[in-house]
Amino acid sequence: FFPGYVWGRAAALGTPPAGLVAATFGVFDPGLIGTVYETGAAGASRDEILAARAAGGAASVGSVATDDECAAIAEPLLGALGGLDALGRPLFAALRSLPLPTSPSGRLWRAAELVREHRGDSHLAALVGAGLDAVEANVLTERWLGFALGEYSGTRGFGPDALDAAVGRLEARGWMAGHELTDAGRRARIAIEEATDAGQASLITALGSRLDDVVEGAAEISARLIAARSFPADPRKRAGG
Repeated sequence: FFPGYVWGRAAALGTPPAGLVAATFGVFDPGLIGTVYETGAAGASRDEILAARAAGGAASVGSVATDDECAAIAEPLLGALGGLDALGRPLFAALRSLPLPTSPSGRLWRAAELVREHRGDSHLAALVGAGLDAVEANVLTERWLGFALGEYSGTRGFGPDALDAAVGRLEARGWMAGHELTDAGRRARIAIEEATDAGQASLITALGSRLDDVVEGAAEISARLIAARSFPADPRKRAGG
């Protein structure tokens, strides 16, 4: 799964070097993500992985939603996303440059991917603005969400030594005391989330009066996908990305 996931997302960028993949994904240990990316790229061509990703997403969405339900969400979203500025959003811009699927479920899957990459790129910008590196960002997020230290960041390739060093740097900033967030650390993490949300203002504005209908429809289809076990039911996993 993991090589397919990494190569499937990165392939929108073309065939980038491993260092660029690590930089654009942002929250993985560069050595881990580079190795996984190269493994995935060796197993399938760019055309093959992009086609498989699009087909798999469309099939999952199409299994729980009708064409009309998909189109009612996809078309306003794609219209809004198509007009957004892409400054500082490499994964969003790369994905948007690919040809759009033709089926309603495929178009909804692509719209959802675009929203995800738009917000993800915004989130990395917020982390950089807060002066965090990848391991510090993971530690801050996992403790804010209630994960034990290393429970989430360990899956991103960061070992005990890297985690301990990150905790030390966050303690020096007054954001952690031992393995716990301080009030200042909690406020800092909330500020990062608010900055990330603010990065979506242009999309919200572009959707205008259609926003509530899009959110309501997307929430319904999301619930069906979780019920169908096409996505993890654990809300912490969803919150963690």
